[in-house]
Amino acid sequence: MLDFEPRDVILPQGHFIGGKLAQGGPALDVSRPSDGKLLGAIPDATADIVDEAVTGAQQAWESSGWGYRPPRERGRILRRWADLLDANAGELARLEAVGSTRPIRDALAHEIPFTAECIRFFAECADKFGGDALPTRRDSLGLILAEPYGVVGAIAPWNFPLSMASWKCGPALAAGNAIVLKPSELTPFSTVRFAELAVEAGVPAGIFNVIQGRGAVAGAALVKHPLVRKISFTGSTLTGASIMSDAAHHGMKPVTLELGGKSPQLVYDDAGDLDALADRIVRGFTSNAGQACVSGSRLIVQRGIADALIEKVAAAVAALRPGLTWHEATRYAPLISERQASKVDGAVRDSLAGGAQAYCGGGFFEHDLGGHFYRPTILTGVNSDMLAVREEIFGPVLTVQEFDDEEQGLALADHPTYGLAASVHTQDLGRAMRATRRLAAGTVWVNRFGRTGDFIVPTGGFKGSGIGKDLGRQAFEANLRYKSVLIDF
Repeated sequence: MLDFEPRDVILPQGHFIGGKLAQGGPALDVSRPSDGKLLGAIPDATADIVDEAVTGAQQAWESSGWGYRPPRERGRILRRWADLLDANAGELARLEAVGSTRPIRDALAHEIPFTAECIRFFAECADKFGGDALPTRRDSLGLILAEPYGVVGAIAPWNFPLSMASWKCGPALAAGNAIVLKPSELTPFSTVRFAELAVEAGVPAGIFNVIQGRGAVAGAALVKHPLVRKISFTGSTLTGASIMSDAAHHGMKPVTLELGGKSPQLVYDDAGDLDALADRIVRGFTSNAGQACVSGSRLIVQRGIADALIEKVAAAVAALRPGLTWHEATRYAPLISERQASKVDGAVRDSLAGGAQAYCGGGFFEHDLGGHFYRPTILTGVNSDMLAVREEIFGPVLTVQEFDDEEQGLALADHPTYGLAASVHTQDLGRAMRATRRLAAGTVWVNRFGRTGDFIVPTGGFKGSGIGKDLGRQAFEANLRYKSVLIDF
């Protein structure tokens, strides 16, 4: 039985600086997404607290020699960290469930194992990539030396707190950097325990730090700090643009940005089994109640199978019911906050006012749980100018657009702003490859939707969906800077 009592969960409240919990800054209340009740409080970091964390990280990086330890030693420490994550999976899953939108069953079965395996993957990168010898003149030797940056600043989102943190911390630490992580103020607690276990595994104190607080203050101070040499951010396109500007004006530091998405699910009439296809479509837009950057929120379907497919998708989502994230039976997540709930509902209402029709959903579940649970919604009769089609709304809303021929389908699938992910459903390999080449998206899935545990596959967007890659060797190498050396004999 995975059910637990939220009041029994011990919260690691505070910043994590120099290997220990620390306070500093006014208190900021944190609510439980499932029922809206007070969960705890965190200190809202001021610029002085951020400076303390970054300066301490720089000093720890210099004094510990972390960046220049044998790579396999760093790898061994990270593997011990991953083992500790597995050993403490129950505690971490409860922290994740009580403080985020992730149901306990999903946190234990997916989030924690995914996080541990991500750390293991980057541990193996430590001595596999970086540097090269170059073919130069006979009487000289050309080298490319790979070096860590020093202190990396990372800002993680609220939708998958631990796994998104692992995307940032894993490659940065494996490459020999120190890191200062700012989790979302909406989901702050599990990442502190994550950092504590890293130090327990052998990461030197001060190399992995967590600062709490709001993005406008703590996040901005982290990005602008002169000792932060690189930034990694996952979040909205608007905030990413602001971070990119701040990074340019405060040290010309490189950025990795995984930003918003409006991912199409492009379905041809030869896609095969409609029941299996409907299941993919449903998972693509209802997982975590649609609160995922890669959420497949736009169904682009060939007209011949549109009616039958939509009917099956609607029947599948009708079975979803809200529940508290600390109950094992819960399969459907709440929206993170009242603000997010208003945004989702407002986009739906705006599109309905513009002429769209709600095939199903279009409002909140009736319940007495206290949280914000939005009914899975299918909007038909939409056009590309409607808010629900145009903007990332981060909720369980699927818009439907129909097409007749291949060219029309590809035109509808292309989005003027976003290009994070896309999926293509067809049994015709040639058609699948034509679509894959045409779609302006950083990731294209064929006959599936969603990532796997293949961490070697990088993720990252085109256009307004970001710059650079998370996961894969590309993420590891992005945490290194490269120095050219030419030696004359």
